Amino acid sequence: MRQLKVPATFMRGGTSNAIVFREKDLPEDREIWSEIFIAAIGSPDPYGRQLNGMGGGISSLSKVCVVGSPTRTDADIDYTFAQVAVREAKVEYGGNCGNMSAAMGPFAVDEGMVRVQGDQAVIRIHNTNTSKIIEAHFKIDDHLAAVDGSYELPGVGGTGSALRLDFLEPGGAITGELLPTGNSIDVLETPTMGEVKASIVDAAALCVLVEAQTVGLNGDELPADLEAKPNILHLLQEVRAAAAVKLGLSDSMEEALAQTTNKPSVGFVSAAQAATTLTGDGLSADDGDVTVRMISMGDPHRALPGTCSTCLAVASQIEGTLVQNNTRPGENGNVRLMHPSGVLHAAANVEREGNGWFVQKASFYRTQRRLFDGFVYLSAAVVPKYRTYLEGLAEAAE
Repeated sequence: MRQLKVPATFMRGGTSNAIVFREKDLPEDREIWSEIFIAAIGSPDPYGRQLNGMGGGISSLSKVCVVGSPTRTDADIDYTFAQVAVREAKVEYGGNCGNMSAAMGPFAVDEGMVRVQGDQAVIRIHNTNTSKIIEAHFKIDDHLAAVDGSYELPGVGGTGSALRLDFLEPGGAITGELLPTGNSIDVLETPTMGEVKASIVDAAALCVLVEAQTVGLNGDELPADLEAKPNILHLLQEVRAAAAVKLGLSDSMEEALAQTTNKPSVGFVSAAQAATTLTGDGLSADDGDVTVRMISMGDPHRALPGTCSTCLAVASQIEGTLVQNNTRPGENGNVRLMHPSGVLHAAANVEREGNGWFVQKASFYRTQRRLFDGFVYLSAAVVPKYRTYLEGLAEAAE
C-alpha cells in the first residue's frame, strides 16, 4: 500500500520542535486529525524513540501545530496545539505549548497568511485550546520573520532573533479560574506520602507545584538524576493525580494515575541555589530568583515548558503560593526561573482584584526557526480514516 503525503513544515519554537500544518491541508473532520498526527510523529513507540516518524522520543519533540484563518475578530490567526504521547496512540488537546507559540506568528508571516509592513511584526494569535490571545512581537528581515540574532536561549545551541510573547489575560486558561480551588496552597491526599501541600495555579497552563523537599529532593536535580529515581517520579505523579481528582478532572486516583497527561502539569520548586546545567556550566544562587523543575507527559523536562513558564511567573507574584514563598522578590513582576538548561527571564503583571487576583499579561522571550518544509509521509495502513476521507474526495471529483 503506497504512502500518503500531506503538506507540512517542521519548525523549532523555543526549546521544542513540531510539525506545523495549515488547517486548509487537513480534513474538516477533526476526529481524523489525531490519526494523522500519531502517524506523522511516529507513535506509539514502545522503544520511546519515534524513529518511524518525526518525533524525537520526548514530549518537547512530539508535537503538532495547526494554523488557520482567525475565527475571532481580535486575532490574525487561529492556532491549535496537539501533544502526541510517545509510547501511546494518544493526542492531547487540553492545553497550549508556549514554546511552539513562538513559531506561530513567524509561520503565518512566512506563509503569506498575514501581511506586515516595516521591520517589526505584532501578530495576534488565537490559541483555540485555551481560547486565549497571545501577541508575538518579532523583527522582519527581507519580508520574512527574522531568524538571525544575538539572543541566546538556554536549552538551544547557538543564537537567534529574540521574539517576545505576551500572554494576554492568561488566568483560567484550562479551568476558568486563576486559582481553581480559591487557595494559594491546598492540602492534597496522596497514597504514599499522605497529606501534601501544593499550589494549583491556572495561567496559560494548569500546574500543580510542590516544594522539592516534599518529595525528598534538593531541587537542583538534572533530568538524568530524576530518571534514575523512578520512585520520586511516581510520587510526583501521585501529586498530579491528587490534583486532578480535586479539580474534578479525574474520578479517582487510579484513573488519574493511569493517564499520561499534562492536565495538570506537575513540578517542584526551591529557593535560588547554585546548580550545574545540562551543558556542565555552573549557576550561582545570584543568577536566578527561584529554582524550578517540571515533568512533561511523565518525563523530566530539559528546560521549562513555555506555558508552564508563564504559570510559574504568575504564581511567583501571587501572595502565599509555594512558588512565591521560594522566590527572591524582584521588581515590576520580573522573575528569573532557574531550570536544567539555565535561566529563563519572565515577567507577569498580577494585581489584586477584590479577594482574588487578576493577571493582565505574562511575557517571556524565545527564538524560532523554520527547519524544512514540503510533505510529511504517512503509511496508508495506519491511517484508515484519512484514507477513506481521501477516497471520498476522489469519488466526489469524478
